[in-house]
Amino acid sequence: MTAPNPAAVPDLASLLCSRLCHDMLSPVGALSNGLELLAEEKDPAMRQKCFELLEQSARISADKLRFFRLAFGAAGGFGDMVPLDEPRALIDALVGNNGRIQANWALAGNSLPKPAVKTLLNLALIGIEALVRGGTLDIAAELRTAKNDGDGAKPCSEIVIRASGARVVFDRNVGLALEGALPAEELSSRTAPAAMLRQLVDGLGGTLQYHAAPEALVMGAMLPVAA
Repeated sequence: MTAPNPAAVPDLASLLCSRLCHDMLSPVGALSNGLELLAEEKDPAMRQKCFELLEQSARISADKLRFFRLAFGAAGGFGDMVPLDEPRALIDALVGNNGRIQANWALAGNSLPKPAVKTLLNLALIGIEALVRGGTLDIAAELRTAKNDGDGAKPCSEIVIRASGARVVFDRNVGLALEGALPAEELSSRTAPAAMLRQLVDGLGGTLQYHAAPEALVMGAMLPVAA
């Protein structure tokens, strides 16, 4: 078997940057268009509509930047534990901007380790993208004590996300990336978040699994808490 040419293997960080830019292009473009219209428009009613467009686009841009900062980045400003109010607000904003998805929450405790929050956000993003016609996003997370291979127990973050709707479309390559089975040279900006999750979970010695069906996509992760 011939090893892939290192020069042909995309850098994961570059792909994540490409993904961020792709998702920011629409709201930032709307801001630019709104400013152009505002500069040319003299009618007071139309100018008000331009201001509303600018306000909406600015809010969506800010929501996405905050989401990706924590989902993809180092999330400076947070300690080892992140209050659960933060990822909940970020996902609720993303769902609210979508307008066709309802988020239901079942959270235990007040905070989760940063790796668990990154996992929760990225799994939620995959779930949102799968709901092409809208639907329901059920999110559960808790920090609990799990049995290890010996007689003791250790703290562990458990996350479960279920996306259900009239039509659930799950990219098979995203599934392969979650499994760690997608060749590096086939990674894209769409599959990069899933590949990042696989690396994160493997680095912590955790588990990551999913089940995709036409009516629902269920994803779960269990992450040991680093000592």
